[in-house]
Amino acid sequence: MRRKVLIVEDERTIADSVAARLRAEGFAVELAHDGPAGVAAAEAGEPDLVVLDLMLPGYDGLEVCRRIQARRPVPVLMLTARADENDLLVGLAVGADDYLTKPFSIRELAARVHALLRRAGHAAPNEPDRIVVGDLEIDPVRRRVRRAGTEPHLTPIEFDLLTTLARRPDAVISREELVARVWGWEGPPRTVDSHVKALRRKLGADLIRTVHGVGYALEAK
Repeated sequence: MRRKVLIVEDERTIADSVAARLRAEGFAVELAHDGPAGVAAAEAGEPDLVVLDLMLPGYDGLEVCRRIQARRPVPVLMLTARADENDLLVGLAVGADDYLTKPFSIRELAARVHALLRRAGHAAPNEPDRIVVGDLEIDPVRRRVRRAGTEPHLTPIEFDLLTTLARRPDAVISREELVARVWGWEGPPRTVDSHVKALRRKLGADLIRTVHGVGYALEAK
């Protein structure tokens, strides 16, 4: 069965170009061109992944993402014409897993779609039942995280990034290696930074240490 992708984008040229590429890659694609139509299409079609523009008529992309995720967790790749960090952080906070800033490469978008779908809901082969680092506990099979009695909701990308760091506690892992391991493609190393900020917000600012000019390390306390 072909994986289903919903594209919610009001710029028809962009929507049609993305749809054509993803159909050529073997996906079943549905289009919506405003916020309410996107929410309705997600509820009716239950896509495997949503490509979602930030600026939409009706509901903006953030509201669409909130409504979709409240009903059923699904990987979301957000598109934005603005590179403002606050917009990106808010997008990640409401459930987006990754983002691309316009203009973008259709080839890169397709690569990210494949990477998100590979990772959504799948534990790695021979994954241990639990990873415990201090008061942090990760269940890779059930994809659940607990810290100090709380169990925050993490997006698939946030979960995979945290798990990658937790497998090597106290070791400094470069941004480039994290991008390769988590996203599965070569991309801008700074992609990692917004996701680390989201993890700190959800799990505590003391959990992940920044090593300036290099990368990040999970503190084993």
